[in-house]
Amino acid sequence: MNKKVRLQNLGLKDYKQTWDYQEKLFAAIVSEKLSKRTQPLQETSNYFLFVTHPHVYTLGKSGDLSHLLLSEKQLEAKGATFYKINRGGDITYHGPGQIVGYPILDLENFFTDIHKYLRLLEEAIILVLADYGLKGERSGGETGVWLGVGTPFARKICAMGVRASRWVTMHGFAFNVNADLGYFDHIIPCGIRGKGVTSLHVELGRAIDEVEVQSKIVAYFAALFEAEVVYD
Repeated sequence: MNKKVRLQNLGLKDYKQTWDYQEKLFAAIVSEKLSKRTQPLQETSNYFLFVTHPHVYTLGKSGDLSHLLLSEKQLEAKGATFYKINRGGDITYHGPGQIVGYPILDLENFFTDIHKYLRLLEEAIILVLADYGLKGERSGGETGVWLGVGTPFARKICAMGVRASRWVTMHGFAFNVNADLGYFDHIIPCGIRGKGVTSLHVELGRAIDEVEVQSKIVAYFAALFEAEVVYD
């Protein structure tokens, strides 16, 4: 059982390039798992990627394309791209000012429970928000982290969508820190009507140090998953 997680900060990187890289790491871990059948002492790897994407909309495998409210030409005019991908969930936006995290873990190194995995990712973000004096919450039946749950002003601050196969995960979360929320006006975020989207800088009324936020996420992730995070 290997609880060491290799952290990689990819900086600003194209969505498709990052997706391909995730798939490469994912396939390598699956290959390691298969080889353990003949080499039982071999350990499987774990990764945690941080990245910022240029403006992009992504639609999960069960998502509804009508939740994208832009034509191809309008996307181009906005300087944004679009991909239909293999995670769960509906449509979401990624862009500058947003911290995107992709844990690529062999959950057999931690626990074999995908619901627990999602709840712990949510908990890490909830704990970060508490450090900034905000009450992050879960909303029943809606993965991610919200503010103002149960009020007319419920708003999502962190979206999540994952894929898991053979207990290996990919994709992850998108935490709005200094994001331009105007880009959310062109979708029905996560397919949920009647609820808003927010970011840390809007809630606090000031620009936020994204490096500081990232370091807090890493610390809480390590504690919740009882992981040893090492920097690549």
